[in-house]
Amino acid sequence: MRLHSCFTRQIFVLLSLVLSCSQPKTEPTFSDSTSSNLSRYLPKEYVELTHPEWTKNVTIYEVNVRQYTPEGTFKALETHLPRLKEMGVDIIWLMPVHPIGEKNRKGTLGSYYAVRDYYGINPEFGSLKDFKSLVDEIHSLGMHVILDWVANHSAWDNPLVAAHPEWYSKSRTGKFQSTPWRDYDDIIDFDYSQSGLREYMTRALKYWVKESDVDGFRCDVASFVPIEFWENARAELNAIKPVFMLAEAADRDLHKKAFDMTYAWTLWDHLHAITKNNKTIHGLTEGYIAEHVSIWPRNGFRMNFVDNHDKNSWEGNPFLNFGDGLKAAVVLTATMDGMPMMYSGQEAGLNRSLRFFEKDTILWKKHEVGELYQKLFQLKHKNQGLWNGHWGGEMERIKSDKMDHVIAFSREKNGDEVIVVVNLGKEPVTVTMESESNKGTYREIFSGKETVLKGKDQMELEPWGYRVMERIKN
Repeated sequence: MRLHSCFTRQIFVLLSLVLSCSQPKTEPTFSDSTSSNLSRYLPKEYVELTHPEWTKNVTIYEVNVRQYTPEGTFKALETHLPRLKEMGVDIIWLMPVHPIGEKNRKGTLGSYYAVRDYYGINPEFGSLKDFKSLVDEIHSLGMHVILDWVANHSAWDNPLVAAHPEWYSKSRTGKFQSTPWRDYDDIIDFDYSQSGLREYMTRALKYWVKESDVDGFRCDVASFVPIEFWENARAELNAIKPVFMLAEAADRDLHKKAFDMTYAWTLWDHLHAITKNNKTIHGLTEGYIAEHVSIWPRNGFRMNFVDNHDKNSWEGNPFLNFGDGLKAAVVLTATMDGMPMMYSGQEAGLNRSLRFFEKDTILWKKHEVGELYQKLFQLKHKNQGLWNGHWGGEMERIKSDKMDHVIAFSREKNGDEVIVVVNLGKEPVTVTMESESNKGTYREIFSGKETVLKGKDQMELEPWGYRVMERIKN
């Protein structure tokens, strides 16, 4: 009886295996699109903060107050504001306005970035009343103002050194120290493991928003300060009013909850390599732009520039750094994805490095570079294709037969479209572009000439020449 039962079970198992193998195989089932389980797979925006609405199509201008006028004061700066407004400037970025340390001072006047008092005004520039008057005048013209903020370090004679020595980093021997590996012996670094320091610095930031109505901050060496400090500070500032925050850094992570904009340092490097070192454009197109379009947060602003106070004073002026290709570089920084930035004196053809620790007044005059910026800023304001972040259009490459030296792209948003073609080479070229997706009638913004793109179009460009064309709507 037991043997028969065992034999029967074996036969049953074999029959089951045969039958199972003979059954048609079925594909695995997937949840339909209405399933709540799919929510975890939905794409998410990396940038969680909300940019102030007024930043959608703005430009930014860095002011070196000391060198701006013979007086070097807030009052004297006020007289230039209507000119800057007419030029198309929207954000006035003021280099640090605080009193400068005297201990270990560099040069006669010292560095803006050696802050002696975070609540004070540098008497070289005027009084707190003068500063508030400047802010009010900027606002009355429909512009905004941000302060340069130095959170990473202070002057040696800042009162915090005596009151809270524990807030500063120390060497192995217990001495105050500046940022390692850099020659900044006029400043000493803070230690952000100290919660008291974090509270103090946040309170100081809030003071300038509350008391002087500034619209945000440019934060010096922002990546040297912990991200969680900036994220908390941004939240507390936004509780007062929506602010705009610019980080002197190129870190993607800073965009998530803390900063609206970071520096496009690498863009400057590529443009410099092309214009001065005869490099092809592949590093720019297949490196920087390809990376930017593919992985950079769509709503993370980058600041595009050919000059700023660091580049100007330590690495040379724009004419030296870009040579005959300067205007081509300006066109690209003003039309690529990102916010265009101009430094004090660029519009006047500044062709020297301004001294950093001494008085060195800018010579003001009309110049073709200023006229170029004005035309490009006007276009940015009105054409949504060039707006910032998610408000603007993505860069789409236009291929050609001169891919080594000619960069061509379009940007379109809600029917507004701009096409940019730039010869980044010292020889004239005749370029044939594959413009099938850009068919239509365009007006070149500098010449006013109308051009019809038919799908495969030829264009002649002089050395370092450029065309910026705006689609004419029917």
